[in-house]
Amino acid sequence: MATGDAWSEVEIEAVVADYLHMLMLELSGQKYSKTVHRMRLLPKLDGRSEGSVELKHQNISAILLELDRPWIVGYKPRKNYPHALYDVLVNRLENDKKVDELIEVAVDQPAIAPIVPTYTNLLVDAPVIKEVAESVNPNKVRQRRGVKKDYLAAEASNRSLGSAGEEFVLNYERYKLLQFGKEKLSQKVEHVSATKGDGLGFDILSFDVDGAEKYIEVKTTAFGKEAPFYVTRNELSLSKEQPEHFYLYRLFEFRSKPKMFSMAGSLSEQCLLDPVSYLARFG
Repeated sequence: MATGDAWSEVEIEAVVADYLHMLMLELSGQKYSKTVHRMRLLPKLDGRSEGSVELKHQNISAILLELDRPWIVGYKPRKNYPHALYDVLVNRLENDKKVDELIEVAVDQPAIAPIVPTYTNLLVDAPVIKEVAESVNPNKVRQRRGVKKDYLAAEASNRSLGSAGEEFVLNYERYKLLQFGKEKLSQKVEHVSATKGDGLGFDILSFDVDGAEKYIEVKTTAFGKEAPFYVTRNELSLSKEQPEHFYLYRLFEFRSKPKMFSMAGSLSEQCLLDPVSYLARFG
């Protein structure tokens, strides 16, 4: 079969089933081998290469991201997927509730801030905004409404996860200042959302090495780097009023191996904001 030939429905069903099985194992905290899964999947396909299977896995991640569901982090979301793949995946999610049941458990799990000896490899580049126009398929939009559940909001309301992320950043900021010999400044770093309450528009008061204040808002997710996050009116307003002081720290993959990117300045210039809910996306 030619590499560029369209995938049959049987092939798409097989790759979706394989991906969702791996995702459920991951959400359950169980180990699995992607290589073993791929070797078992390939005989079910019509001469597909490992690279083409990898691409379909990335396409499935992109669809799950659009549906505000977690995806397998190792398969970075890649758009421009065939509508047939979307339709099969949505049908599976509508008719098999196991995935959603595991997601619900995952987003509600309590969390604690990990203690790390060094923050090497913590920081990564922030996602680049990618606004891509795509034609609207009425059937696709109608199906999307049927399967869309606000797991992002559910995770955002997990106070244990949020507090653990804030504590992690508090320790990181103190550590960073100590590395520059700024012990007095490190002692002034404050977890203001805990000491002064929510509503200030930021969680951590910290400082640059020159003593300038940093207003840090922390957003934490157990899922991937590209996962959207909710922004409050207070956070958005503060980022516009104090762009020289405002920082957003995004922690992701928090339960496995925390990573983080930061954005400085007005959030309206850093993200694509849904004006109704202020859901911040990157594409």
